[in-house]
Amino acid sequence: MASATPQFDFSVIRRLREQHELTLADLSEASGVSVAVISKLERNQQSAELETLFRLARAFGLSATDLMALAESPLAHRTGEKHYRSGEFKFRQIKYANVVGLLGTAPKGAKVSRPEIHHDDTEVCWVTEGKLCLSLPHEDCILSAGESIQFDAIQQHTYEALADSQFVILHLRKDKRY
Repeated sequence: MASATPQFDFSVIRRLREQHELTLADLSEASGVSVAVISKLERNQQSAELETLFRLARAFGLSATDLMALAESPLAHRTGEKHYRSGEFKFRQIKYANVVGLLGTAPKGAKVSRPEIHHDDTEVCWVTEGKLCLSLPHEDCILSAGESIQFDAIQQHTYEALADSQFVILHLRKDKRY
């Protein structure tokens, strides 16, 4: 019978240690955890005690919860893009648990009010070509190529293309910042 995939992959400790340019002895001294225990954890040959994780995490400037999340989650997630339109605005979209990325284009004169239903997100708009007007409840913001803006996406807002435009919009979930 093949061995089961471990619930936690503590080889992340080795990657963090190398990123911080620490030897096993350096990490042992900084955390108070023995070199033997750290080595076994890095090779997934031993389960970790909560106190051990707490000490190791603090040596990296993390919380024990952060270290556990790194060990539990895949280090990369992959998705494919989806295409959609809102009026004359065209979007290519990628979506993850904590961020939605949109690459948009719009011809001069196109307008979209509240392009999609938002959660409690922070929205960033970066104009890469052209010029957009972002209308918020109490102000209009003109963005030219190379300029960006960040705002609370729960507000009513409208985008209008003042020239043929290309732009990037990011919706960052406030409840899942990283």
